[in-house]
Amino acid sequence: MSKKRKNENIVFNVSVLLTVAFIIWGIFFTESLSIITTTFFNGTIDYFGWIYLGAAIFFVLFSVYLLFSKYGHIRLGKETDKPEFKTGSWLAMLFGAGTGVGIIYWSVAEPVFHYTSPPTGKGHTEAAANLAMEYTFFHWGFHPWAIYTVIGLALAFFQFNKGLPASVSSAFYPLLKEKIHGPIGKTIDILAVFATIFGIATSLGLGAKQISGGLNALFGIPNTLLIQIIVIAVATILFLISLSTGLKRGIQYLSNTAMILSFLIMFLVLVLGPTSMIFKVFFNTMGGYVSDFVDMSLNLEPFGDSKWIGSWTLFYWAWWIAWAPFVGMFIARISKGRTIKEFVIGVLFVPSLGTFAWLSIFGGSVLNMIHNLGQKELATQITSNVDLSVFSFFDYLPASSLLSIVGFAVMMIYYITVADTSTFVLGMLSERGNLNPSNKIKITWGVIQSMVAAVLLLAGGLQVLQTASIAAAFPFAIIMIVMCWSLFKALKEEIKEDFTSIQKEKIS
Repeated sequence: MSKKRKNENIVFNVSVLLTVAFIIWGIFFTESLSIITTTFFNGTIDYFGWIYLGAAIFFVLFSVYLLFSKYGHIRLGKETDKPEFKTGSWLAMLFGAGTGVGIIYWSVAEPVFHYTSPPTGKGHTEAAANLAMEYTFFHWGFHPWAIYTVIGLALAFFQFNKGLPASVSSAFYPLLKEKIHGPIGKTIDILAVFATIFGIATSLGLGAKQISGGLNALFGIPNTLLIQIIVIAVATILFLISLSTGLKRGIQYLSNTAMILSFLIMFLVLVLGPTSMIFKVFFNTMGGYVSDFVDMSLNLEPFGDSKWIGSWTLFYWAWWIAWAPFVGMFIARISKGRTIKEFVIGVLFVPSLGTFAWLSIFGGSVLNMIHNLGQKELATQITSNVDLSVFSFFDYLPASSLLSIVGFAVMMIYYITVADTSTFVLGMLSERGNLNPSNKIKITWGVIQSMVAAVLLLAGGLQVLQTASIAAAFPFAIIMIVMCWSLFKALKEEIKEDFTSIQKEKIS
């Protein structure tokens, strides 16, 4: 094998070796891994939580600035490039990658958790219900989508406008220059692969538990470890089949189907649930969210108990940042031909508004059942078994069987879509930014992802892995801030070059 070939494979080879080493650590030394990762994560939350808050609000402000700035007209790619995907498919794919299966059950479970144990005041009150919806909007709204916006935009700009490889290291070219092709760049890309593989493996393991719970609720199939492993195996076969058909067929078709079914189940719950109440929840919560936006974004309770903020807000910000390399890379890949203004609107605002609608329908309905209709037992069912939360909720609505079947289908499709898209991204990162990685590499990563999830489920180390992957978000938060500076510097140069070209044309 030539030296050049070895250099090209170094990201893949080192990433695989690190993954295997980490799996062995997680299986045979679960306790030590748990202690180390938990200590590190808790330390970052306790002493550097302000960095998470500061970074998240900065990403929102930076995204909004780019939307209204002189850079908004810049097209990702050549001026003659047209979007590769229709807007509907583009939005469906980025939404599926950005939220995945989590939005389905947390839209029910999180409002209930905040209602029973609010950050301030007493639980089970009207104030607690309003605050519960407000914080659920906050955790799933502009902040996470801004995180995806800045990294996706940076990666897309350097790929399509500067002709650099589709890798995370390329976003640092204005600062590192040719060093992005050397050890520093390789290290950045290896860290991105490493963070992606464990973040997704964690999601596959947790998702398998949710799907197994759904099988139990729908068909009475026992929710056992064996069934969860079978779910991972079947899902692996399905997403590998989809993966082999390519981006424009498998992933696009799955995302479009998931979006259609999502609209269907939202409509059904809107009609079958408390319709008027849902609209009130949407507008009331939007008002509270907007008016309290700055306060919630910077709140750390320095003179009080900050445990709730650490357990929820800071945990979420770290989780979104941990997912950022994978989601940002995928969004960049499908966004060629769109202007920066279109990109920010499509990645920051449209998914956020869609999420707010989803949360109002599901969260508003479940809180109406518990608070207004007095169905307190539903709150207990949901908080005691999150995996079954959405199915417990459906049991209290008309046509519960239909809702459960459609909900299970949406959950399964999002599960496969996330595995599909993450494997595609891992292939890109492993092949020096190849926009269409080989099936061999994609299948290899697909199998590795599923094996990591299955093995750690068996070993009881899934929660440990989740903590480890989120702990890795701390250094990446700082990396993303530097990435914003690198992008800003490159955009200034782009405008300057355009101005110089125009002046030369006038002179000639």
